[in-house]
Amino acid sequence: MSRERILVVEDESDLREVLAYNLSREGYHVLSARDGADGLRQALDKKPDLILLDLMLPDVDGLEVCRRVRLSPTIASTPIIIVTAKGGETDVVLGLGIGADDYLAKPFSVKELVARVKAVLRRGGQVQEGNVRQPIRRGPIRIDPARHEVLVEDEPVRFTATEFRLLQFLATRPGRVYERDELLRRVLGDDTIRMDRNIDVHIRAVRKKLGAHRDMIETVRGVGYKFRDVLNREAGDQPPAR
Repeated sequence: MSRERILVVEDESDLREVLAYNLSREGYHVLSARDGADGLRQALDKKPDLILLDLMLPDVDGLEVCRRVRLSPTIASTPIIIVTAKGGETDVVLGLGIGADDYLAKPFSVKELVARVKAVLRRGGQVQEGNVRQPIRRGPIRIDPARHEVLVEDEPVRFTATEFRLLQFLATRPGRVYERDELLRRVLGDDTIRMDRNIDVHIRAVRKKLGAHRDMIETVRGVGYKFRDVLNREAGDQPPAR
């Protein structure tokens, strides 16, 4: 039985209790917070495996909690699912843009939420196909899956679990073009939000963190994205995946 820790940050007490009960039944260890300040404190102190985060919270709103988590050196890669009544596409894009891994609009079924939780946790701990536990280097970028570490010009850069998987997937297949829908399916899974702007937002976040080397991920207009066909092999680095 799984004992991953899930932090539920939700100010509606009835919903918070329903989520805690159902997630506990699935075998998760559930932590609860009723406002943003307490949620952030517990996230930093207890380092959960996943955070379910409402946006409209007292004290510190959910967007600010998400920003602070992503800036933390100890919990920056913690998966975050935003759970909120604000379900418009603009709201979804905003949530994903600040680092959320998934977004679930209220009202929703508990069955759907549990499926999303399982999918996000599975993505975070999943090993990509092939022998990809070894580091790879593409130009100035070095990706170490075993350490969940990205170095850009030998300087460490923090990536969320979703951003890391997206960068790793493209970098292990340089030169190959992937349509947005295929990237959603192959990297984020079938349970994620099905809209083109979902993958666009994650690509934008990855490019921003690559800084001066953002053009290593190229846009193929009308199709999707590819990683520039650059391959620098070092001892232990891997050739492109097929």
